[in-house]
Amino acid sequence: MARDGDATDQNGDAFAPPLPTNEKRKGKHDKPKPWDEDPNIDRWKIEKFDPSWNEGGMLEVSSFSTLFPQYREKYLQEAWPLVKSALKEFGVSCELNLVEGSMTVSTTRKTRDPYIIIKARDLIKLLSRSVPAPQAIKILDDEVQCDIIKISGLVRNKERFVKRRQHLVGPNSSTLKALEILTGCYILVQGNTVAAMGSFKGLKQVRRIVEECMMNKMHPVYNIKILMLRKELEKDPALAEENWDRFLPKFKKKNVQQKKVKSKEKKPYTPFPPPQQPSKVDIELETGEYFLSAKKKSAKKWQEKQEKQAEKTAENKRKREEAFIPPQEPTKLVDKSEDANNNSVTDMANSLKQKAKKLGKRKSEENINAETYIIGSSEQPSGKKSKKQRS
Repeated sequence: MARDGDATDQNGDAFAPPLPTNEKRKGKHDKPKPWDEDPNIDRWKIEKFDPSWNEGGMLEVSSFSTLFPQYREKYLQEAWPLVKSALKEFGVSCELNLVEGSMTVSTTRKTRDPYIIIKARDLIKLLSRSVPAPQAIKILDDEVQCDIIKISGLVRNKERFVKRRQHLVGPNSSTLKALEILTGCYILVQGNTVAAMGSFKGLKQVRRIVEECMMNKMHPVYNIKILMLRKELEKDPALAEENWDRFLPKFKKKNVQQKKVKSKEKKPYTPFPPPQQPSKVDIELETGEYFLSAKKKSAKKWQEKQEKQAEKTAENKRKREEAFIPPQEPTKLVDKSEDANNNSVTDMANSLKQKAKKLGKRKSEENINAETYIIGSSEQPSGKKSKKQRS
C-alpha cells in the first residue's frame, strides 16, 4: 500500500522519487552515437585545413623567435628567399636578424590556419639545427611532425659521448640510413642534438632508439634487427591480434670488465695553506729584469733566442753527421790453443829471466859456469826420482 504523499504510477504502485537534476552522474554522456560504428569514417585521417573555416582571420598577432649558430649565417642568407616564399603561402611573415643572430616568425592579417604558427616555429628550429631548407619546409605539411632530441645531458664524459654518438651514425652513415628506412623519418645528428622529422609513430621509435644508444642500454644495430622483424610480422594478418614478444630477440647486456680507478694517495693534512707562488713581477725583480729598459729586454730576448737557435742547429748538425760515422769493426777472436801456447812461452821466458838473475848473483860470489848451472837445475827432479827408486 502506498502511503499518503508518495508518488504512484498508473497502476497505483509506489516508485522512487526522481533524482535531483544538479547531481553529477558518471558516464551520463557515454551513449552510443550513430557515427561510432560507421566503417566509412577514418578517425586517424587529418583533414586539410580549409580557409573558409576561419574567414575572419586571427584576432591577435602571435610570434616565435629562435637563435641560430654563427656558422649557419651564410647558408640562411642564401636559403632565406625560399623559406620566405614557403611561409607567404600560409600568410606568415618571417624575419632574419643577422645582428642578433635570430629568426622570427609571426602571424599576419592574411593568416587563416591557427596552427600554422606552431609549424612555422618548428621550421625555424629545424633550420637552426642544420637541417637543409628544402627538407625543413616539409614540416609545414599537416602529416609531418618533428622532434629535436637533446643528447648532451645523457653522457658526462666527452670522449664517451662522441663514441656513442658515432654508434648512432655508424660507418659511412649506414646505421642512420637503416633507421631512416625502418622508421620512415628523416634523422640528422648535429652537435648536441638529434633532429627527426616524420610521423608520430616513427618519432616515438627514433627517440627511444637514440636515448637507449646514448645511455648505453642497447646498441642501435639490435634495435634495427627488432624493427626489421616487426615489419615482417606486420605483413601477416593472422598475427595482428597476437603478442609478438615470442618472435622478437632478447639481447642480454654483457658485463664488460671496466678499468679500475687508481685511488690517489692522500697527502698528510696540514692546517697551514701552501706557500704563495712568486708572481711574474717578483721573478723579474729577483733577476733584475724589472729595472731594464724595453730596448734591453728585447735585446736579451733576442740573445736567448739566438742561443737556443745555435743549440738547435748544432744538435741537427750532429744528427746529420751521425749517418757518416763508420760503425766499429768487431775484433778478431783468438783461438784458445794459441792463447795457451803464448802463455807457456811467456812463463818459460819469465823463468829463464829469474834463473839468469840468480846466476848473476852467484857468479859474483863464486865462479860458476852458466851451462852447467842450467843443466844441473834441469836434472835435479830426475835425481830425486832415482833416490826414491833406490829406497
